This record gives sequence, C-alpha cells and structure tokens, in this order.
Amino acid sequence: MAGPELPPLLRQLGGDPLGLGRAARSKRSAELTPRTTTADRIVQSICPYCAVGCGQKVYVKDERVVQIEGDPDSPISRGRLCPKGAASENLVNSASRETKVKYRRPHGTEWEDLSLEQATEMIAERLIAARNATWEDETDDGQPLHRTLGIASLGGATLDSEENYLIKKLFTAAGAVSIENQARI
Repeated sequence: MAGPELPPLLRQLGGDPLGLGRAARSKRSAELTPRTTTADRIVQSICPYCAVGCGQKVYVKDERVVQIEGDPDSPISRGRLCPKGAASENLVNSASRETKVKYRRPHGTEWEDLSLEQATEMIAERLIAARNATWEDETDDGQPLHRTLGIASLGGATLDSEENYLIKKLFTAAGAVSIENQARI
C-alpha cells in the first residue's frame, strides 16, 4: 500500500527517495486535473506588458480565458514569463477591468460611458478637425509641404511590426510628421 493514504515519509521510503513523485502527492492533489486539460482551445498570443514580446498560450473554455502560460515554442521566451506575464490571466478576468469606453468631457468631473461607435466617430472628427486647422500646404516661399504638425502618433511596446507599419502608413497619408514608437529594441 504505497498510495496517498500513507504518510509522506513512508511513501518516500517505498520507492521515491527524493520525494519528487508520488511521495509528494496528497490524496487531494491526486484527484485534481489541470485547468489546461479542460480547455476548449489554445490561442497563441503575445504578452501585453513590455517590448520583449514573450509568447503565451491562452487556454479558453466556454469562451472564457482559464489559464495563460508561457509558450515553449516562442524563440523569444522559450516558455518563460516574468511575474507580470505569468499573472496576465488576472488582467483579462479581473472584476475591476473596464470593458466600456470611458469619456470625461473638457472641464468635466464625471466619467461617462460611450459606445465604441460613438468614441470612434469622436476620434475621427477630432483628427480631421486638427488636420484641417493645422494643415501647411506650402512654405512661405512657395515650396510644397503638404503636412500637419497638429497630429502625432506614439506607438506602444505591444504593437507588432505589421501594426506599426499600418499606423505609419495611416498617419503619413494624413500628413503627420511626428510618428514614433517607444519600443526600440
């Protein structure tokens, strides 16, 4: 009788001298199943915290994230995650996570909820208004400029190369000159 009902020391003496296998397993732990085995699907992702770009495996069950682990196939992190990346499941499932667009009017003191469509329209209208108000068609001596200094773009560390390329194209086409990304590693 070498099952989990024996004391750990006796289980160690019965064939697990280092206490790394069955000797360390309790009756309760022997009955547990990992959250990852019950997942409906696994989604490849990138950690959202810094510019390193560690690979993550996101385990989804019933359209809810149940676990996030490092991706051993990632050439960057090889399955490892920092403490923030390892805790990113909390970022997704936190009860205090904001899921609506919040807006505070100029000189306002309260936040209000906006629909995504309304917020997108407001951003587009303000981008166009800023571009029109600050457009420089030519220099004082008649040289063409076709630019605006009234809008700028600052990309973040979690944007991938393709997203940065598209953002650069969009803002360049809008005439912006100040286009930068803080993730320069």
